[in-house]
Amino acid sequence: MKMTHLLLSIVTASTIIISTNSNAQSKKNPTLNHVALYVLDLQKSAGFYKNIIGLESIPEPFHDGRHEWFKIGEHSQLHLIGGAKSISAHDKDSHLCFSVSSMDDFIQTLNKNKVDYENWPGEANKITTRTDGVKQIYFKDPDGYWVEINNDSY
Repeated sequence: MKMTHLLLSIVTASTIIISTNSNAQSKKNPTLNHVALYVLDLQKSAGFYKNIIGLESIPEPFHDGRHEWFKIGEHSQLHLIGGAKSISAHDKDSHLCFSVSSMDDFIQTLNKNKVDYENWPGEANKITTRTDGVKQIYFKDPDGYWVEINNDSY
């Protein structure tokens, strides 16, 4: 009787563990779908993200002249929404970050377009090197949102 009870307990425990593991494996982790920025001048901001950052425009479903969408990852997007009444201040700690293959080429694009950049402490035209060796620069988009560019390998 004790052996039957022990076997029944083992089978029940095994079934619970297998069921729990298969449920955990079937659940999908949340993934970033999009980031939305509310902007004053939609065309100016869209031009910045397309021509300075180099993002690819993608179709947006509204076709109302208030939205511009960009691909920022395999299944992630940047949505610009026009209609902001003013530009407000934003802290550098809150920023978008994009990785590039060549910091030198990207900085040339910034210089050519007269976009000021700085390192983390705020020194103009300087690059921060993180403790892991990744180089970073920071600058603002037309609405004052901070953007980081780094050379983290991807």
